[in-house]
Amino acid sequence: MTKKDYDVIIIGAGPTGIFTAMELIKKDAGLNILILEKGTDLKKRICPMKENPGKGCVNCKSCAIVSGWGGAGAYSDGKLSLSPDIGGNLEKYIGRQALTDNIAYADDIYMEFGAPDRVFGVPKDQQNEIRKKAVKAKLKFIPARLRHLGTGYSQVVLQNMQDYLEEHGVEIRFNTNVKEFIVEKEKIKAVKTADGKIIKAKFVMAAAGRENAEWLTDQAKTLGIETAINPVDIGVRVECPAAITEYLTDNLYETKLIYHTPTFDDKVRTFCMSPYGEVVSENNQGLITVNGHSHSDIKTHNTNFALLVSKTFTEPFHQPITYGKDIAKLANLLAGGVLVQRLGDLLDGRRTTDERLERSITEPTLKDATPGDLSLVLPHRHLTGIIEMLKALDELAPGLYSRDTLLYGVEVKFYSSRLSVKNNLESKVDNLYFGGDGAGITRGLMQASVSGIVIARSIMKKENIK
Repeated sequence: MTKKDYDVIIIGAGPTGIFTAMELIKKDAGLNILILEKGTDLKKRICPMKENPGKGCVNCKSCAIVSGWGGAGAYSDGKLSLSPDIGGNLEKYIGRQALTDNIAYADDIYMEFGAPDRVFGVPKDQQNEIRKKAVKAKLKFIPARLRHLGTGYSQVVLQNMQDYLEEHGVEIRFNTNVKEFIVEKEKIKAVKTADGKIIKAKFVMAAAGRENAEWLTDQAKTLGIETAINPVDIGVRVECPAAITEYLTDNLYETKLIYHTPTFDDKVRTFCMSPYGEVVSENNQGLITVNGHSHSDIKTHNTNFALLVSKTFTEPFHQPITYGKDIAKLANLLAGGVLVQRLGDLLDGRRTTDERLERSITEPTLKDATPGDLSLVLPHRHLTGIIEMLKALDELAPGLYSRDTLLYGVEVKFYSSRLSVKNNLESKVDNLYFGGDGAGITRGLMQASVSGIVIARSIMKKENIK
C-alpha cells in the first residue's frame, strides 16, 4: 500500500536521485523517501532495436536507453571521472576541495556496490609526453583518472543499489511522469503526476536528466526561477579502427582534448571515448540521436568518440535546446534516424552510399545508420570545426584523418539551461532542489552522483539530522 505523504520525493532515478536516497539511508536519516521515475525497472529496460536489429527505432513512450532505473547512465559506458576538472560545474557551488573529497566518497560507494577496482590513467611522465604532442597539434590535453564500469558492470552496480534502497524502505514508482510542482507561499508542497495524482512532501529534489531538461526549464520559469544559458554541444560520433587510437585509449581510456578552431575560433572537444565499443542510437522524446558504448565483456574492432562543437548563444536568442533539437530533426528527416558518412565523401562534397560504405576499412557498428551527407544537416561552421579538429587529432593518432573514418550524426547534448540554485543546490522555492545534468549543473555520472550527496546533506541539515 502506497503512502500519500512523504518526507522526501526524488524525481528521476539517475545517479543524482540514487545518491540522494543513498546518502539519506546511509546516514540513517529516518525519512520516508519516494522515488518517481518515468521509465521502467532496470530488468525491463529492453530496447526493441536491440531485440530486433535492423528494424530501427519504434519511438517507445519512454526510451529504454535513456530512461528508467539508473537514467541514461545505465546503458552508457559507465565512466566515473575521478577528477574535479571533468563532468560539470559543481566546483562553483561547493568549492574544489569539497568536490574532490565527495568524488572520493562517491567512488567508495560505487566500489561497495560492485564497481571494478581498475582505475585508468597514466604516470606523469607519460602525461607529459602526450601533453607535448598535444601542444604541437594546438590541442589542450586534460589528464584525468577514471574508473570504467562498462555497460554490463554498470547494470550490476545499479541493480545492487536499487536492491539496497528498497531493502531499507525507499519506495520506487516506475512509469510515473511528474508534470508540475505545487508551491504555496514560495514553499514546495507537492508534485502532480501526468495522471493527475497529487503527492505531498516536505522536500522535493528534481533530477530530470538531459532528456527532460526542457521540461525542467519550463517548470523553473513558471516558478520564477532564473536560468542561465549553457553552451549547446552539437557534433558527430567518430568511428575508426581501434588500432588507430590505442596510444590514447590503452592506458588513458578516456582522452579529454580541447581545440579552438583556426577558422571560427570555436571550441571543439572530445567526449565519451568508447574503446573497442559500438555506436548506438538513442530516442530523445522522439528524436533519434547517436551515442557510443563500451561493454565490459564484449569487444569490437573499433573505437568511437564524440566530437562536439560548443556554442554559447547571446541575446535575443534563448532557445539552445530547440536549436539542437531542430538539427537532430533534420537528420531524422533525411535519414529516418542516424546518418553515417565517410570522411572522404564529406571532403569530396558527395553523399556516402551503401556501395561506398562497403568499401570502407572501418566496418560500422551501428548497422541501421543510413548512408548520407552530413553537410545537408550540420551548419557549415560546425562541420568546419569538426574537420579541423580531426586534422589536429591525426597528429596524436595517425590514421584518424582517413577517408575511411566514419562520422555519425547527430550527437546533441541537451543540458543547455542552468537553473539558478544556492550553494546547497536549493532553489528560491523553499525545500525544492535541482541537481544533475538536466539542471545544467553537472555533465557526467560522478558529479551527478555528488550533487545528490550535496542535496541529501542539505536536507539532513534542515532536519537537524547529524
